[in-house]
Amino acid sequence: MDPAMADILQNARARHDYEVLETIEAGLVLRGTEVKALRAGRAQISDAFAKVERGQAWLHNAHIDEYSHGNIHNHAPKTPRRLLLNKSEICRLEALSNIKGHALVPLALYWKGNRIKVRLAVGRGRDARDKRHELRRREDERDMRQALARARKS
Repeated sequence: MDPAMADILQNARARHDYEVLETIEAGLVLRGTEVKALRAGRAQISDAFAKVERGQAWLHNAHIDEYSHGNIHNHAPKTPRRLLLNKSEICRLEALSNIKGHALVPLALYWKGNRIKVRLAVGRGRDARDKRHELRRREDERDMRQALARARKS
């Protein structure tokens, strides 16, 4: 993997709770202490979601810890952060997220060059039955791969 595209953190729960229909890359407006805290890996996005409000996209509930060497100008950990998208992308995401059962969830935060990007997904919520079905399908695929590997060995 290209080190310039290295993941800072991933939201493993998102793919479990949502069926990913579409992904999009967005920039993130951050302060200096937020970037330094992300460099240290001090964040979590498992409860985060995106929302379009007044023509702008915002990332809510993304927790970025305060920077340990920050001063009085340190950032608030759970403040909404603006997403950088084109107007047409914002309009499309707003239309998709307004459909019943759909949500905008962040899948990962990662470096792209010297900028921090967020991979957003338009997801359809899964109920418990769908989650069990998906787990069973993955287990079956893993069992088939293992059986095939054992057959090749012998």
